[in-house]
Amino acid sequence: MFYHRIPHSSLEVSVLGLGTMTFGEQNSEAQAHDQLDLALANGVNLIDTAEMYPVPPRPETQGLTERYIGSWLKRRGQREKIVLASKVLGPARGNDLEVRPQQMLDRKNIRQALEDSLRRLNTDYLDLYQVHWPQRSTNCFGKLNYRYTDEKLPVTLLETLEALNEQVRAGKIRYIGISNETPWGAMRYLQLAEKHGLPRIVTVQNPYSLLNRSFEVRMAEISQFEGLELLAYSSLAFGTLSGKYLHGARPAGAQNTLFSRFIRYSAPHTQAAIAEYVALANRHGLDPAQMALAFVRRQPFVASTLLGATTLEQLQSNLDSLTLDLDETLLASLEEIHGRYTFPAP
Repeated sequence: MFYHRIPHSSLEVSVLGLGTMTFGEQNSEAQAHDQLDLALANGVNLIDTAEMYPVPPRPETQGLTERYIGSWLKRRGQREKIVLASKVLGPARGNDLEVRPQQMLDRKNIRQALEDSLRRLNTDYLDLYQVHWPQRSTNCFGKLNYRYTDEKLPVTLLETLEALNEQVRAGKIRYIGISNETPWGAMRYLQLAEKHGLPRIVTVQNPYSLLNRSFEVRMAEISQFEGLELLAYSSLAFGTLSGKYLHGARPAGAQNTLFSRFIRYSAPHTQAAIAEYVALANRHGLDPAQMALAFVRRQPFVASTLLGATTLEQLQSNLDSLTLDLDETLLASLEEIHGRYTFPAP
């Protein structure tokens, strides 16, 4: 495993991290523990979760992911080896699960969310606590076409930052980050921290993959000049870049087979792009998923790539992408496909 020091922090994270949103829905507690053991055995130290997990969120399962990680930590006793990251929910969107009444990113909600997460996780502190999505209405989770509104925010970014600062000062959070954020949001957090002497955000967790390279256009410059690096999620685009869903295939037990909410990468032009990437991998004798992960890992703005899997075999294969280096010929071919399918999915 390789490790990377996140700028403006003392966090040294494995360049491949473990995403856990299947724990409690597609994975049992025993299976979750097996994944955590395998990840740790392969040198992974970054474990990422969220109070809303597992996904899709349901009242009956909310919080189970953190509970499974917590029971693993209690049994294994290896907290000091882990960079543990979780997230606080933004306001409910559409049919999203509402965990708290008036779910806002204010002092009361952040304090309650953090206390609940720490209890479930069996720990006294988090290494990284992230705002899962913004308080305001903006483009995230595949939403495009920004619309002007006369929305008056019930909670400002400054209030959110001040609430997080209280928990940092209390020793319950080491560092803070953002997720599903925009360039404006990222820069505003940085400006407010500098102006008011508040904690600086050190990471942004946004989607990034061969199918969604919008981070390069919107956020990469901020990453370079402000040292705000990416924890990349959905780097296999809900598993579609493995090729297992091509031509209408629906493998038994697979995420997109089980749940209708994962449709972001199902459009015909997106499927056409996937087919080209998979064919390219096959021509080079590569596993398509490993190729896709290797592409993400090599980007200079990526601090760590979060791996999600439902089986140990999938997880091991994803971990094995660490040894794959893409040569210049293959990279040129990837760029050629990208030139024809520049933004096949948001």
